[in-house]
Amino acid sequence: MNLILASTSPYRAKLLENLRLPFQILDPQFDESCHVEQDPTDRCLRLAEGKARAAAGQSPQTPYLIIASDQVASLRGAILHKPGNFDRAFEQLAACRGQWVDFNTGLCLLSNEGFMLTRTEGFAIRFRNLTDTQITRYLNLEQPYDCAGSIKAESLGIVVLDDTRGRDLNTLLGLPLMLLTEMLAEAGIDVLNKIN
Repeated sequence: MNLILASTSPYRAKLLENLRLPFQILDPQFDESCHVEQDPTDRCLRLAEGKARAAAGQSPQTPYLIIASDQVASLRGAILHKPGNFDRAFEQLAACRGQWVDFNTGLCLLSNEGFMLTRTEGFAIRFRNLTDTQITRYLNLEQPYDCAGSIKAESLGIVVLDDTRGRDLNTLLGLPLMLLTEMLAEAGIDVLNKIN
């Protein structure tokens, strides 16, 4: 079985390496802009499935099992997209001061035999009541412009947090490994028995 991660995210690849399973990386060539669902849970599931199906259409080696994931951050139900630049990141973090932000991560497993599983896992973080100076300093040091919610919790972003809720910190980082392990088991892959 060829395990394929349908993502070019270095964060997800690094997380998947923790399971010590051999895998290949494939850029799913998927246009996320065509999905405009406003519900964060629906959006992350549809995007994860779309990425998996796009990767399957790019003729990976068979047999294969594709892992696709997508994360959506939201503040009081409003989606926080990847900011892309300092100004939008500052605006996001200013709005998040002292607030809980939800991170929903959708996972999809898709095999060449038509087996498909989709699930979602949530994690929530509460931001400290940051001053403008602290936000500016954080953004200048970290530059989290490619991260949902303008935070890299695996790095310096941890210092802007006040509290968390959820079973698996990896969910916040982009790939919920507990959920993935459960889904792999449903697909017939016992992670511990596959490690060399």
